[in-house]
Amino acid sequence: QVQLVESGGGLVQAGGSLKLSCAASGRMFSGYAMGWFRQAPGKEREFAAAINWRGGSTYYADSVKGRFTISRDNAANTVYLQMNSLKPEDTAVYYCATTGGGVYSLTSSYIYWGQGTQVTVSS
Repeated sequence: QVQLVESGGGLVQAGGSLKLSCAASGRMFSGYAMGWFRQAPGKEREFAAAINWRGGSTYYADSVKGRFTISRDNAANTVYLQMNSLKPEDTAVYYCATTGGGVYSLTSSYIYWGQGTQVTVSS
């Protein structure tokens, strides 16, 4: 069993930055890839970024590539999402999740999910 707790969300103006954190407890963190997803009101949950368990490979949705950076600290059982140049369309609840394998961009590949943290970008 893994528990994931996101933090760092908030209200920011367009062009600003936020850094999300996802703290994990349990025994599945260091050996598994992690992902960040987001869900805007009335929309399906969508992939934002993922990182393999060593942290050497990262993957991004086209919509965030060049603006968001995913990283992890296995010693601290934490994964991060640095979000720069934020846009109003980035407004969503952001979720972190662990995956045991499969396609990183698919929600069905992920086993455990956090409760989410709200990010609101004002224009």
